[in-house]
Amino acid sequence: MEWLAIVMFFFVCLVLLSGYPVAFALSGTALIFAFIGVALGEIHPAILKTAFSRLYGTMENTTLIAVPLFVFMGLMLEKAKIAEKLLTGMTGLFAGVSGGLAISVVLVGVLLAASTGIVGATVVTMGLLALPVMLKNNYSQQLSTGVICASGTLGQIVPPSIVLVLLGDVIASANRDVGIGAKPVSVGDLFAGAMLPALVLVVLYLIYILTYARLRPEKAPSISKETIKEDFQWQSLVYPLILIFLVLGSILKGVATPTEAAALGALGATLLAMYLGEFSKDRLKEVVHGTTRTSSMVFMILIGASIFSLVFRAFGGDDLIHAALVDLPGGLMGAMIIVMLAMFVLGFILDFIEIIFVIVPITAPALLAMGADPVWLGIMIAINLQTSFLTPPFGFALFYLRGVTSDTIKTSQIYKGVLPFILIQLFVLVIISIWPDLVIWLPEIIYG
Repeated sequence: MEWLAIVMFFFVCLVLLSGYPVAFALSGTALIFAFIGVALGEIHPAILKTAFSRLYGTMENTTLIAVPLFVFMGLMLEKAKIAEKLLTGMTGLFAGVSGGLAISVVLVGVLLAASTGIVGATVVTMGLLALPVMLKNNYSQQLSTGVICASGTLGQIVPPSIVLVLLGDVIASANRDVGIGAKPVSVGDLFAGAMLPALVLVVLYLIYILTYARLRPEKAPSISKETIKEDFQWQSLVYPLILIFLVLGSILKGVATPTEAAALGALGATLLAMYLGEFSKDRLKEVVHGTTRTSSMVFMILIGASIFSLVFRAFGGDDLIHAALVDLPGGLMGAMIIVMLAMFVLGFILDFIEIIFVIVPITAPALLAMGADPVWLGIMIAINLQTSFLTPPFGFALFYLRGVTSDTIKTSQIYKGVLPFILIQLFVLVIISIWPDLVIWLPEIIYG
């Protein structure tokens, strides 16, 4: 029966590569192979009835309500032109510093990542706002494009990230399924676990930029204060920081659940837009429509992935993968390397949502049963996907930036620009794999 699970997996990969919508590819493949399994007598027809209870369980999952609320918060801040105000202010703050404009882009990218958590939105926004300014001030194309792409992918790892919300829910479910007596894991644990790795990433980005500017000052020149049209306004930095602190702090302190904190963030973003005079009925309509589209996509994929996972397990696919990973040389670390490489490659053709809902539920139980810490595993996956989205030639961030750049910038320049940042992310991934305490320490301090 396990051979059907293998055929099913490769079949869905072919359907996905054909460009068919992911949600329908997953659910359609699952139903086709379920009927085949029933016809061959390999699975019981009752397995199809359990799909409804799984879907109802998804509807009852209050943690997932945080997804549309965080999306609403990010889109409202984007429409309120927070990025534009932050970039203008940061540029003035770092005027006179070699590489100061690139530093500004990284710091603004961190704040946008914390407020939106959407890689595509951050890369496109920074590409439209920052890239023309950097090129106008004689920054090299490689550094400019590399900084923008790398800063945009921080939305994968900087909490409160939508990626971490979805990943936390899936990891928590896999941890419960393993049933090895481990303590429960929550989205808040992943938020806390991501903070130090995210900080290390940002610091290494800044060190690279400062080193690059020192060695090649003509390609990362300082900007004189006389060329800055607007002075730095602290409110453009303080208000978003207060909102992020309230949202993230309430989760880490245990005052609010991720869903309640997301609701606070959505309300706070709306009030901030009103205060800045950027709120209108038409803008609210745009935000609601954008939130509905994104959330509908996420939950349709979740439904399809849930049905796919159910049929895949009915064929014994999870047992097959567990046996394959256990038999690999090197134990847990050997299995982690294979799973990370597979996710890295799949990140070229699948978005993070598909990988989280399809690949993680299949592989995570086996890795957790082998002794992997759930928080450490979640952060390793998040950084791995972040690196994959940045890696040529198929990284999603590269396509997002390519779509908003002029023909004067060659694709090869974008590829060369992101290479140093890829090496930095791989370095952080190695550090975390060697010293898991970099991830585990803060959650243990906060939650005991």
